[in-house]
Amino acid sequence: MGKIRVGIVGSGYIAHYHARGLQECNSAELNAIANPTVEKGKDFANKYGLKHVFSSADDLINSKIVDAVIISTPNVFHSEYVLKAFKAGLDAFVEKPMACSVVEAEAMKEQALKQGKVLMVGHMWRFDREVRYLANLVSSEKIGRIFKTTGYGIHTNWGPGGWFTQKKLSGGGSLVDMGIHAIDTVRFILGDPHPVKVYARIGTYMKDFDVDDTGVLMITWNNGATSVIESGWWQPHMDGPEAGTKLYGTKGFASLFPTHVKLSVDERPGIFTPEFPEREEHCDQHMYTLQMKEYIRAIEERDTPCPGAEEGLVNMKILEGAYRSSETGEAVSLQ
Repeated sequence: MGKIRVGIVGSGYIAHYHARGLQECNSAELNAIANPTVEKGKDFANKYGLKHVFSSADDLINSKIVDAVIISTPNVFHSEYVLKAFKAGLDAFVEKPMACSVVEAEAMKEQALKQGKVLMVGHMWRFDREVRYLANLVSSEKIGRIFKTTGYGIHTNWGPGGWFTQKKLSGGGSLVDMGIHAIDTVRFILGDPHPVKVYARIGTYMKDFDVDDTGVLMITWNNGATSVIESGWWQPHMDGPEAGTKLYGTKGFASLFPTHVKLSVDERPGIFTPEFPEREEHCDQHMYTLQMKEYIRAIEERDTPCPGAEEGLVNMKILEGAYRSSETGEAVSLQ
């Protein structure tokens, strides 16, 4: 079997992380890019040694020169391009959020199963060293049963522009862009429990957008834990880097970014700080590389990747429930 031929739809900021990750996958070859601005596509192709440049996603998907695609476009196109990829016989990786609605996400999951295609969703924090350390800590029960968590995904004194701030293209604002990371990260750390209810207050306070720049959610999980999640752009303050999570257990406490653990040994409380390789940046390349390796592994083994359609769908249900809760002022059941 030759190398798995991969094409990328979209050449924006995140596509570069995926391209660098694929360069570390010995059994895969990135050989095509699609971008409606052909010059940008050519620049991307020249940087990574790609053989083919297309001006549309449809042309790449139907080209018969790739076995799999990466969809890194505005959110509104995620479902459309994934379903077209499946129809063309391709496997698909799609950036988060999986889609712009639960209905779209369910259709994507259904078609992946029906057609036997790999569908992976880009929740890259699941591959971070420090996130995985805390996931293992929780599963070992060293800090006991987790009953409360807090977390956030926030940009201070900054926020994205372009399609991110246009609801017709993004489907939502800071909750869809940043909050979803905090939601998926804590869900992974907790062992992927299922959400029971969500209550949310979401609004636009900092800029004149038709999407949200501020959100506060409370999620209850079927394992008994409660998570408070904050999202934001252009916020005046945050407690650390642009993302973080805190875990409160019956035997101790753990923090992600900065990562440390508080617990008692021989009835003596202490703070323990594990050592990790230095991060080049907060959203470090290493987790995107591991994410691409999981995608290629799933394709080779015809296996379900993690995070896949189910993880992406659960997150979509939380997002949709949160927006509905904010509109009604009531908690929304997710069961």
